[in-house]
Amino acid sequence: MDSIDIPLFPLASVLFPGGRLRLRIFEPRYLDLVRDCARSDSGFGVCLILDGEEVGEPAIPAAFGTLARITDFHTLPGGLLGIHAHGGERFHVEETRVRSNGLVHGKVRFLEAEASLPVPPEYGLLATILERLLDRIGGERADVGRECYDDAGWVGFRLAETLPLESAERQQLLQMTDPLARLERLLHHLPRFQRA
Repeated sequence: MDSIDIPLFPLASVLFPGGRLRLRIFEPRYLDLVRDCARSDSGFGVCLILDGEEVGEPAIPAAFGTLARITDFHTLPGGLLGIHAHGGERFHVEETRVRSNGLVHGKVRFLEAEASLPVPPEYGLLATILERLLDRIGGERADVGRECYDDAGWVGFRLAETLPLESAERQQLLQMTDPLARLERLLHHLPRFQRA
């Protein structure tokens, strides 16, 4: 697959495929990004910040990210623009450049979609924990079909965004291309979250 140029939105968080993102937009460069994406019905890349901040000078993004597609716009108190976006395909950033307005653009190559694999019995505990977490959190994810909990990729991505992991750990899970290896890594992290 050829590489394409997309605008990047470096954040202090990781967006996973199928994940949801809510943002308050106030900097002119990101208002431009939202306007351009709405006009062309295109997405923007979300990458974890490696160095810098979400506001001010352009931050240095991680080399892997997720394409976000805007699903809703709304006006927040104080007149700020709020957007909801949905995580799509993962990509690798081959090079970046900063436009005159401070917006980072990346030449990216999309990763192949992961194979859809069932959750093996040895990782069944992870699906059970995720189901309980989402039931406790509530919202639309609490009502997903049983088939989602049988999908290794879905379970891995949802646990990666739900468990209280460090950003660097989430980034590693995003970059993994084998859903079963991702479940193994999550299983390795679990003891940290068990009550004594």
